[in-house]
Amino acid sequence: MDTLTLEARTITWRYDGDWVRIEAHGPDGLRLRASTYAPRADATGALIDLPATDAVVTRDGPVARITNGRITGEIDLQGRVRFLDGDGRILLEEKWRQRDTVTKFWTVGSETVDTISALGLSGREFKPLPGGAARITVRFEAKHAERLYGMGQYQQPNLDLAGCILELAQRNSQASVPFVVSNHGYGFLWNSPAIGEACFAANGTVWTSHAAHEIDYWITAGATPAAILRNYARVTGTAPMMPDFALGLWQSKLRYRTQDELLSVARAYRDRGIPLSVIVADFFHWPVQGDWRFDPREWPDPAAMCAELQAMGTELLVSVWPTVDPRSENYPALAEKGYLVRANRGVDVQQEFLGNTRFIDVTHPGARDFLWQTLKRNYRDQGVRLFWLDEAEPEYGAYDFDNYRYHAGQVLAVGNAYPLHYAQALHDGLSAEGETEIVSLVRCAWAGSQRYGALVWSGDIHSSFTAMRNQLSAGLNMAMAGIPWWTTDIGGFHGGDVEDPAFHELVIRWFQWAVFTPVLRMHGHRDPITPPAEPFRDGVAQCDTGAGNELWSFGEDVFTILRRFAALRERLRPYVAGLMRAAHEAGDPLMRPMFYDFPEQPRSWEVDDQYMFGPDLLVAPIVAADVAARDIWLPTGTWVDAWAGSAISGGRTIRCDTPIDRIPVFVRAGASVAAAFAEPDA
Repeated sequence: MDTLTLEARTITWRYDGDWVRIEAHGPDGLRLRASTYAPRADATGALIDLPATDAVVTRDGPVARITNGRITGEIDLQGRVRFLDGDGRILLEEKWRQRDTVTKFWTVGSETVDTISALGLSGREFKPLPGGAARITVRFEAKHAERLYGMGQYQQPNLDLAGCILELAQRNSQASVPFVVSNHGYGFLWNSPAIGEACFAANGTVWTSHAAHEIDYWITAGATPAAILRNYARVTGTAPMMPDFALGLWQSKLRYRTQDELLSVARAYRDRGIPLSVIVADFFHWPVQGDWRFDPREWPDPAAMCAELQAMGTELLVSVWPTVDPRSENYPALAEKGYLVRANRGVDVQQEFLGNTRFIDVTHPGARDFLWQTLKRNYRDQGVRLFWLDEAEPEYGAYDFDNYRYHAGQVLAVGNAYPLHYAQALHDGLSAEGETEIVSLVRCAWAGSQRYGALVWSGDIHSSFTAMRNQLSAGLNMAMAGIPWWTTDIGGFHGGDVEDPAFHELVIRWFQWAVFTPVLRMHGHRDPITPPAEPFRDGVAQCDTGAGNELWSFGEDVFTILRRFAALRERLRPYVAGLMRAAHEAGDPLMRPMFYDFPEQPRSWEVDDQYMFGPDLLVAPIVAADVAARDIWLPTGTWVDAWAGSAISGGRTIRCDTPIDRIPVFVRAGASVAAAFAEPDA
């Protein structure tokens, strides 16, 4: 019996109700979908609809092939799949170990790959669950000396993810963006928002979804990591153009309690001559969670506040939480319309922070529109242009993913897409208002979030050098996962005493590094903490506030250094704007691992504690205390010490002094950005 069907841009295998479909999608890309259930209407997942891609479809005995540019997919009569590059090298192949006396699997040159085994192990497994979903497992053969990058943001120092097990789930400070780039010349998107795992082990790769209807993934081939990432950007979208006003310093703390306090900080920056791009009104500026408006007792005239800030060249960013208290003025309408997340069992309290709340269900188009219309009425119409989408995972009081369901389905099946739809709500609303340069600060992301203007930050991390080191790998892997806009809380979020010299060192080193990240942003909950004057008001719990977190809050010596680096960021703005343009047009990340620009140099794949900020700046952050010098690898070519101006031959590792007022930065010889490091006379 023939199980293979060939069409113009697709090959399909069917047997006993099971099916596999491989189709051309985007440049050098193939999408595979498979299930034991009947096919459903096409759901794109993270992928965007694209014009039909030309492909070459052929048959060679028991094997059907589809070629799209640099990539070929093959499937045999038993439904086993593998992918090859334009030179015929295997990129990825399913792992099967079964008794099979009918036919061998693949013949590669003169070598026959024998998969006959008593193990009964399948490359694809479906374990049906009640309700029509299945637990899905996909296995791929191991590849020798493989290095893997991307997958989003995990709180660990690993840049190379080979050997790692990664939870495919959203948590505070964890963002699952399941796109991985291999040094073997392919990129792979697990195009399922289901909760699951990815295991990149020495004996093979395993992808698991705890509840899904079908396997859905996309694979591309490229000669370089840049080519792979650009192919991925074509099929998932690129970031909008970052507004010019957002390229400087962002000022935030937990939290400015009143309109007068926030304005006084902005005026202090103006009076000190320090340009301020954005200032933040953080959470609990509202009467009740879910009201999504300023409390007029502390914020009496938002329109006047926005006007004064804009006259100073500063934009206001306003925190939005997806939590809704039953006492909120919006709760009755949200509950009536089915716009809230629902529990499958037990009391429906999804978070308990300063109130028993539920989350708005942004997977529902109606809920997204309700949220935007409320934000427009209460903020946008008062002059607010920027929104901070906090709690975007969302952060359940207990991450019992099997206990909640969205409009789009059970959280086990669709949960990872929640932050994408959260950003979509603001993007679609602002687009309808005529905005084209859209940016929303978001605490989580999924594949494709970048196209909705998601500026992702790394969550509520600790104030420590250990956490700082983790953020370096997190930021670079977010970049390799196709999220070019990324930032951190400078100095970490939890802790950090403004009087502690050890914390001063951390703030300095973190700020220096943040100058060379997409967005330079002060934030944190600083000690000593001030409790609220009234623990409860109108029966509603009130929020505390941290100590000062402005550049001058840590003493004069620290301020002198931070001010110099803030001025450097201002001089770098034309360079950063160019990087933002490349991210918008092609999907190029701003900060990227060394191999992105130097893939032909083997050492570039090994270095994990330095990176390129755009094509011309090599940055080596100091991510430990009391570091007087560190080693830095310079790629082949000539490099210029950004501070000394001296030329250095590359292709080697050098030792560099690291005084507290310097971060090692090297400029590619001949690059015009070198002029930004020449400080003007006092």
